[in-house]
Amino acid sequence: MLRRSINIPRTTLSVSRPATTARAFTKPSLPVSASSQLTKSNVVLELDVKKVGNEIRKRGLTSALSNQRDGGMDRDTIIRLLYSLGSKHEVERYLRIFTQSSQAGATGAVLPEAKFAVLKIGGAILTNELDDLALSLSFLNRLGLYPIVLHGAGPQLNEILEAEGVVPDYEDGIRITDAKTLAVARRVFLQENLKLTTALERLGTRARPIPTGVFTAEYLNKEKYGLVGKITSVNKAPIEAAIRAGCLPILTSLAENAEGQILNVNADIAAGELARVLEPMKIVYLNEKGGLFHGVTGKKISTINLDEEYDALMKESWVKFGTKLKIREIKELLDTLPRTSSVAIISTDMLQKELFTDAGAGTLIRRGYKLYKQPSVEAVGSTQLRQIFTDRDPEVKSGRKSVAEIFSELKNSPHTIYGDEPFDVVAVVSHPEGETPVMTKFLPSRNGILNKIVDNVFDAIKKDHKRLFWTAKADDENRAWHFERADGSFTRAGRSLFWYGVPDVKQVETIIQGFEENGRIERVFLPVGPSVPPHRIASTGGARAFSTSARPSASSASSSFSRRGYATATDAPKKRVALIGARGYTGQNLISLINNHPHLDLTHVSSRELAGLPLKEYTKSDVSYSNLSVQHVGMMAENNEVDAWVMALPNGICKPFVDAIDAAASKGGKSVIVDLSADYRFEKDWTYGLPELYGRESTKTSTRISNPGCYATNTQMLLAPLMPHLDKHQAPSVFGISGYSGAGTKSGEKDAEGRPKTVAKVTPDDLRGGIRPYTLTDHIHEREATTQLRQLLPEGESSSFSLAFIPNVAPWFSGIISILTAPLEKTMRASEILELYEAKYGSERLCVVGKGVPDVKEAEGKHGWRVGGVQVHSSGKRVVVVGALDNLLKGAATQCMQNLNLALGYEELDGIPLDKL
Repeated sequence: MLRRSINIPRTTLSVSRPATTARAFTKPSLPVSASSQLTKSNVVLELDVKKVGNEIRKRGLTSALSNQRDGGMDRDTIIRLLYSLGSKHEVERYLRIFTQSSQAGATGAVLPEAKFAVLKIGGAILTNELDDLALSLSFLNRLGLYPIVLHGAGPQLNEILEAEGVVPDYEDGIRITDAKTLAVARRVFLQENLKLTTALERLGTRARPIPTGVFTAEYLNKEKYGLVGKITSVNKAPIEAAIRAGCLPILTSLAENAEGQILNVNADIAAGELARVLEPMKIVYLNEKGGLFHGVTGKKISTINLDEEYDALMKESWVKFGTKLKIREIKELLDTLPRTSSVAIISTDMLQKELFTDAGAGTLIRRGYKLYKQPSVEAVGSTQLRQIFTDRDPEVKSGRKSVAEIFSELKNSPHTIYGDEPFDVVAVVSHPEGETPVMTKFLPSRNGILNKIVDNVFDAIKKDHKRLFWTAKADDENRAWHFERADGSFTRAGRSLFWYGVPDVKQVETIIQGFEENGRIERVFLPVGPSVPPHRIASTGGARAFSTSARPSASSASSSFSRRGYATATDAPKKRVALIGARGYTGQNLISLINNHPHLDLTHVSSRELAGLPLKEYTKSDVSYSNLSVQHVGMMAENNEVDAWVMALPNGICKPFVDAIDAAASKGGKSVIVDLSADYRFEKDWTYGLPELYGRESTKTSTRISNPGCYATNTQMLLAPLMPHLDKHQAPSVFGISGYSGAGTKSGEKDAEGRPKTVAKVTPDDLRGGIRPYTLTDHIHEREATTQLRQLLPEGESSSFSLAFIPNVAPWFSGIISILTAPLEKTMRASEILELYEAKYGSERLCVVGKGVPDVKEAEGKHGWRVGGVQVHSSGKRVVVVGALDNLLKGAATQCMQNLNLALGYEELDGIPLDKL
C-alpha cells in the first residue's frame, strides 16, 4: 500500500551490491522459441513520451491517430518510427518479453492483456500533463497493450472543497471523509475520469470509464475516518469486459460496501490491491518528481533490490517517516506477487523510457534474487542440483556422464557452487589449494541469460578468484558472452578455452600443462594457440595472450553506477572494432568517438607507418598500431575476433580486405564492415548508410555498409526535401567549398619517438589565402549524390534526374559549406521551402534547421548538419539554400558511428557528443 503524498529522493544507495550495477526491470523467463514477431502484446518505446510526442506531431501522426478511429494509425508505422528512435537490440528483446507475457497469462483466469501493467495516475498529472499521458497510453494501446489505468483526484478535490469553504482534514495521512466531502469526491472523480477518457478518444483510442464497480470495501474506521474504505475484494469483470471490447479500462479508487454505500479509498492503496489480483509485470506510480530520492545526497535512486537491500536500507538514517512507510508498503505488495513483477515510480514524460529501456529513468523497485555460494552439493540441495544437471549439463544430456559421477568428482576436489535462489544460473568452480581455479560447470537457463543473472553470478566468482580458466563449446550460442569476459582465448577441437587474470601467454601454457597432467581439463589445448601474429604485440613488447577483447579495468567496472541493475540486470553487450587505416584525420576522429562510446572497444588499429607504436589517443585499454595483412584480417574474421571492421583507406585499396572478410563469412564469420571509401557506394548488395534520408531499417539488418562521402552527404541533405518540387527539365547545381583537411593526408617528418606526423596534402600556404576549384565536372560525389537521390523519386521520373556539382578547397582546416541553386516546377515562397526542411529534419537530432545562412565556423568541429539561408528568386521559380557540416565528422566519422551503432544494435547516437551539434 502506497501513499502518494510521500516522495523520496533518487541515487545509488549506500548498501552492499556487486560491481556491475546494470539495470533492467524484472522480466519473465522466455522460451527458446519465443517469437520476435509483432504480436498483440509486443511493444518497443525507447524515448521519453515528450520526445516521441514531438516526433509524432512533426510528422502529422497525431492527426492520424485522431482520424483513423476504426483501426488507428497503422501499427507497423508506429513500430517503424520507434525502431528509428531506439536500439534494435532492445526492441527485439522487449518484443519477446511481452509476447511471453501474453502466453503466460493465456491459460489463467485473467486476460493476458491485463497482465502487462497497472498504472496509478496522480491527480496533478491529469491537470498538468493530460495530453502527454493520453498520447503515451495511445501508443501502448496501438501496439496491443492494455495498461489498467487507475487515477486519483486529490488536488482537484482540495481545490473545490476549499472554494466551498471546507478545509481538508487528515488523520494519520488519511483524508477524513464526511457526506459532503464524499459527494464532491464522486463528482470530481467522474469529471477527471471522463476527461482522460475523452483525451484518449480524441486520439482514436477506445477507452471505457469505470468509476465504480471494481472495489468492494468495508469501513476502515467509521468513527475516526468517516466514509473511508478498506478494500476487501476486487471485481475483475468490468476490467476484462473493457479489454475484450478493445478499450482501455480507466478506473477510480471509489469503492462500495455490502450495503451499496460509496467509500473513499486512497488511490495508491487501491492500485496495490488491484495488482495483487491481476499480478501484472509492472505496477507504475506516476508522480511529478519522477521517483524516490536519497535523503542525504538528494539524488534519484535508480534501483532497489529488496531481497538484497531492504534490511540495510531500512536502517539508513534518512529512511524514516513517510519514506520508510512507502518502501515497506511496496515490499509487502511485491512479496505477494510473482518475482517477475516490479514497481516503477516515474514522471509522465519519462514513462516510455522507464518501461521499455534497459537504462530506465525513474526508480525501479523489485524483489531481485539473492545469490549464494556453497562448498558442497548438500549445502545447496542435491535434489535441486540433480535436476539442473539433468536438464542443462551437456555431458549428462549426451550420456557421457551421469549426475552421480559428477557429484562424486565434486566430493574429491575442493570446489564452490555459485548461483541464484531460483537456480536460473548454477556454476561450479574447482579450486584445489595452491592451484589455479577452473570453472568446470556454467549452467544458465534461458531466463538467466536474458535477465543477465549470468553476469551477477560471474561477478561473484570473479570477486573470489583473481584468475580463472574455463571452457565452452565452440558453437555455444552465447559464445560472445564468454569472449567479452575473458582476457584471452583460443579454440581447438570444437571447444574454446577462456581465461582472465593471466597476462603472459607462457604462463598460460604452463598452467594448461598442469591442468592436462592432473586431468582438470581435456588434453586438447597444448600447445597454446598459433604463433603470435603482429596485431597481438602490445606496446610493452609482450604478447597479449591472444586477447579477444579490450576490456575495461576492474576499477572502472566497479564504478559504473550509471547502469541499472543487480540480481536481474540487463546491459548492452560490448562489441569489438578494428580500424584499418588509422593514421588519417578521419581515423583519428573515429578513434576519439570509440574512446567515448559506452559499448564499443577498439581492439585493433592498423597503419603500416605506425606499426608497433602505442595508440596514445585511446585510453580505455592499451592498444598499439599494427600492420594487418589481408591474411591476418581473414584469420581474425574467421575466428570472429572482431565484431565490426571500419575501412578508412583511400579509394581502391580496401577490396582485398573485404574479400577476405567475405570469405570468412562463408565459414561462419559474422562481422560488420563499414567502408569509408567510395569503393562500394554503387554496389547494390551494400547498404548506403545515410540514416536521415534512406531510413534505418536496412542498416540495422546489414553487415556491409558504405559510408557516404562528405560532399555527397551535404548535397543530398540539401536536395532531399525539394525533390518532388524540382523542375524536371533543369538540373540543380551545388557549389561546395571544403576545408583543406578534405584533400587528405600524407606522412610528415618523424617526432622524437619515431612517429611520422600526419600532415595535410594541401596546406593554407599552398592555397595562398584563396580557394581552389578542382574536378570541375564528373566529380565522383556528383555521381554518388545523383544515384542515391533518384531513390526518392517515382520510378518513371528517377532516370531523368541529374545535378551539377563543383568542388573547391579553402584555407580553413575542416568544414564544408555548400550552396544549392535549384529551379522549381512551380512558384513557391521561401516560407514554404523552409517548412519543407523543418518537416524533413525537425525531428532529426543531428540536424539544425535555421533561417540564417549557416557559417562554416559553426560547423567546424561539430557532429551535426546545418541548413538555412533559404531565399527564392523574384520569379518564385528558383530557390537557393545553404548547408554546412564538418567533412571529418558528419561527413565521415560521425556518420560512420551512426552506421556502426545501427548495425550493432545500439542507440544510433551512442558515443556521439550531443553537446557538439
